[in-house]
Amino acid sequence: MLKLQMKNKLTRNTLWLSAGQGLRLMIQAAFFTIIARSLGVSNFGSFVGVVALVGILYPFGSLGSGNLLVKNVARDRQLFSAMWGAALITTTLCGAILVIVVLLLAHFVLPAVIPLRLVFLVAVSDILGLNLITIAGQAFQAFEQMHWMAAISVSLSTSRLLGVFVLVAVFRHPSALQWGYVYLCTTAIVAIMSSGFVIAKLGMPRLGLRRSLAEIREGFYFSISLSAQTIYNDIDKTMLARLGTLDATGIYGAAYRIVDVTVAPVQAMLYAAYPNFFRQGSTGISSGFAYAKPLLKRAMGYGVLVCVGILLLAGIVPYILGAEYARTTEALRWLSPLPLLKATHYFLSDTLTGAGHQGLRSGIQTGVALFNVLINLWLIPAYSWRGAAWSSIASDALLASAVGMAVFILSKRSQPLVALKPQEPLSQ
Repeated sequence: MLKLQMKNKLTRNTLWLSAGQGLRLMIQAAFFTIIARSLGVSNFGSFVGVVALVGILYPFGSLGSGNLLVKNVARDRQLFSAMWGAALITTTLCGAILVIVVLLLAHFVLPAVIPLRLVFLVAVSDILGLNLITIAGQAFQAFEQMHWMAAISVSLSTSRLLGVFVLVAVFRHPSALQWGYVYLCTTAIVAIMSSGFVIAKLGMPRLGLRRSLAEIREGFYFSISLSAQTIYNDIDKTMLARLGTLDATGIYGAAYRIVDVTVAPVQAMLYAAYPNFFRQGSTGISSGFAYAKPLLKRAMGYGVLVCVGILLLAGIVPYILGAEYARTTEALRWLSPLPLLKATHYFLSDTLTGAGHQGLRSGIQTGVALFNVLINLWLIPAYSWRGAAWSSIASDALLASAVGMAVFILSKRSQPLVALKPQEPLSQ
């Protein structure tokens, strides 16, 4: 009965998140089409390059406090006020420091044509604002109230779509900097509203910074994991802006954004299952892997269907985004295996996390991130966005293989040896 109840709750939460993701996808499709067409390839490439750079440091803005909130509250709900308060304080302090770090890095990483004000606007928006929004969603995720988590996610997309409408109405072809101001304003509004909503529904935070060394270390592992994920997903866009051209960055960034949209249903299932990975993993990785297997099979089946769909339908992209995005069709077809690869390593990685192997997961992801940077240094100057696409496929394939091997080996080690019964003597 417990398994049936968990399955029903998982199904219900997945449906809530899928509905939210579906609505969010429609909003994002409209938002993405308008902003890509109005900014043009070069301005869009500038914005994508900045977002990719900020995304590398974004996870350290909260030091994994949102993930720790989900883990601890999923096991003991009485800890919510303290965990949420610690998450808010950590994000405020670390986020302010990291905004300054991003501004310093921008001088060396981004091309000089990208204004520093744009970097500042995106950094404040994502490192501070987006982290606060994410933690608010994770607060509801910890209580498995996925309908509110979905509502927060949809509200962010909706606010940005409204911001785009206002921007395009005032400036027919706005610059990346003008969009940066709107980007920050819309994020700040949703961050304030979502935090207030958590207070209304779940209670007040208990502010404080009392965290054990073990929690700090584990939170740091979560941050490393998310940062490494951003590197092997998005650093190629920043490197394209620096080593290639902004046009190439815009073409490739548009294709990758479309791929991200197709993976959203898998992420909905992943978010719904996330608290259960900690519950199942508390008894060992074998239990966590057993829980992950049926979810993994469904996600991989979906990944195959999406891969085929991208190969068949990629040609319609220039009719939607405009003729200047014609080469996005080829980039999209090169990236078509990514949904299957991502669906594979998503659930295997969460199996490691739920069983207390976040450090191992972070180590694997860091290695893949380093591999991605090194191979991009070779491929991007030689092959532009095609090289970035090839490195993305290679990196996700390497990650899926590595976490799969880790889960397999740890599962085998954790299985108890069954003692053989002594053989009965043969009857005379």
